[in-house]
Amino acid sequence: MPSRAGTPPADSPRDEPSETPPSETPVIEAPALIDAAALIEVAGLNRVYRRPRTSLTRPGEAVHALRDVSLTVRRGERFGIVGESGSGKSTLLRLLCGLDRPTSGSVRFDGREITGLPERGLRFLRENLQIVFQDPMSSLDPRMRVRDLVAEPLVALGLPVGGRVAELLEEVGLPASAADRYPHQFSGGQRQRIAIARALAPKPKVLVADEPVSALDVSVRGQILNLLADLVDELGLTLVFVSHDLAVVRHVCETVAVMSGGEIVETGPVDDVWARPAHPYTRALLEAVPTLEGLL
Repeated sequence: MPSRAGTPPADSPRDEPSETPPSETPVIEAPALIDAAALIEVAGLNRVYRRPRTSLTRPGEAVHALRDVSLTVRRGERFGIVGESGSGKSTLLRLLCGLDRPTSGSVRFDGREITGLPERGLRFLRENLQIVFQDPMSSLDPRMRVRDLVAEPLVALGLPVGGRVAELLEEVGLPASAADRYPHQFSGGQRQRIAIARALAPKPKVLVADEPVSALDVSVRGQILNLLADLVDELGLTLVFVSHDLAVVRHVCETVAVMSGGEIVETGPVDDVWARPAHPYTRALLEAVPTLEGLL
C-alpha cells in the first residue's frame, strides 16, 4: 500500500518530521460540495448549567455554555469549529455526539433527532459517529493491547472483528506487529494513529476530531493532519474538526464556525474567514493565538 502523506515507514519506531519543506506544503483542498445532503443539523441549541448553591434560599448561578447555536454539516464536508477555551466548542461537541442533553434546541443526525434519546436509542449514532480525542494516552487503556483497543468499538456494538484490526493498522500506517504491543510502547504520534484506527473500526459516516494534534510534538502534527485528510478522502467520511487554532483548521477543513461566549460569531468558507475575518473576535483570534502555519 502506498505511504500516505505524512506517514512514516511502517517499521519506524518513532514519528519523523515530514521531508516536505514547510513552505512547499499546500493547504489541503477538498472537492466542492454541490447540493450535498445535510448530515448533521443543529437548530437553536442552548445549554445552561447551574453552579453549586452558595445559599439555602437561592439557586446556583446559571451559566450559559451555548446560546442559540445553529449549523449544518453536509455529507462529505470538512467542518471546523474553532474557539478559545470557554468558547463553548467542547459543549457543542458533546451534544453533537449524544454525550449530553441540551437545555433546548435540536440536533438531527442523518435526518433523525438525537436529543432526548436514551443510550439504547443512540446505537445508530455510536455506529455512524466516532471521536478522536485530544490526548491519546488518556483515551487508550494502558492495560490493553493494541489489537483489543482497536477492536473495542466493534465488540461493544456486537460487530464482527475478523481481520479488521490488521486492516485498520495498515490504514493508519502502523505495522501489523503493533497489535501485540501496549500504548506506552509507542510515541505520541503513533498512539494517535492507534486512536484513529479505533475510531474508524465500525466504519462511521462521521469522524469527530477533538483537538487531535494539540497534545503532540510539533514535528509530527502535520503528519497526523495529513493522515486524517487522506482518510477522510479515501473513506468518504464527513469530518468535524474542533481546535483553538484557525491555522490548523484551515489546513484540513473547507468550512469553519468561529465560537465565542457560547455563540457562533462567524461562519463560512475557511479561506474567506482567514483572509477577510468579519468579526472582531475572529480577527483577535488570528492575531493572538500562536499557529502552526509555518509547519503546515
